[in-house]
Amino acid sequence: MMTIKDYIEELFADIPESAEKKNVMEEIRLNLEEKVQDLVAAGKAEEDAINKSIVDFGDAGEIKRDLRAAGKAGADEDGAKPKKKRNHAYRLWFSIAGSALIIGLMVFINLYYSPFTIWFVYPVFAVLWWPLVMLFQWLGHPEKKTSG
Repeated sequence: MMTIKDYIEELFADIPESAEKKNVMEEIRLNLEEKVQDLVAAGKAEEDAINKSIVDFGDAGEIKRDLRAAGKAGADEDGAKPKKKRNHAYRLWFSIAGSALIIGLMVFINLYYSPFTIWFVYPVFAVLWWPLVMLFQWLGHPEKKTSG
C-alpha cells in the first residue's frame, strides 16, 4: 500500500529526522493499513478504503508539534535525550503555600461554624503530608549546581 506510505512521508516531511519520528510514522502506517484491510474486508474497494482511512485519520498537527518540540529539545553531548528538569524546590514551596491555604480555610470554618469545638487539628495532620512528601523529594534530589 504505497499510497499510505507516501501520504505519511509527505505529512511528516517538514519534521527533522529522528528515531521518534520514524517510530510514530511506522505506527501510523500500521494503523492506517489495518483500517484499510478492515474496510476492504467489509466490502469497500481498496482505493476507497485508503482514501477513507486517510480522511478518518484527520489532522496530525498535535503529533507534529510534539515531534518538533522533541527535536528542539535535542540531545546532549552523548546523544541521549535530555531528562526533564525537576524543580523540587518549586514543588515544595507550592505545597507549603497550598497547605497553608487549606489549613487557613479549615481554621476559619472551625472558628466560624463551631467555635467551641476545636476539630480543625485533625484535617491539618492529613494536609501536612503533602509538604512533608515534597520536602523528602527535595532532600532526596538536590538540584545539581554547575560551575563554569
